[in-house]
Amino acid sequence: MNSHLMEILSREIIKSLPTEQREVYEYVVRLEDDLAQQAETSDEFMSLLVKHSPHRQAARHFKLTFGQLMALMREAENFINQQLEIKLENITWIDLTEQVNSRKKNVNDKIKYFYFSVNEVHS
Repeated sequence: MNSHLMEILSREIIKSLPTEQREVYEYVVRLEDDLAQQAETSDEFMSLLVKHSPHRQAARHFKLTFGQLMALMREAENFINQQLEIKLENITWIDLTEQVNSRKKNVNDKIKYFYFSVNEVHS
């Protein structure tokens, strides 16, 4: 599956989290992303995670215990993963490049055309 598509679907799911949970989740992810930008290797990133502890920073920021924050993050991550799995099971992704190009006079080989649909499942 395309990483950009995964990112789009994940953002949509994250937006559906309850406000407090979404704010905490986004705060931690932002701190982790900042550290990832500073690191040149995965070992350096892991070292920065240990040194700066984004989860402890977030717990202080949101006035939660470390355990409360970790439980909230686990719950958010479980929800995101479950929803992502459901969406991925209900995706239609069809490469229409050949069909579109067969109808065009000037064909650009660098352009791809896709039909993409996510069938919503309501329970």
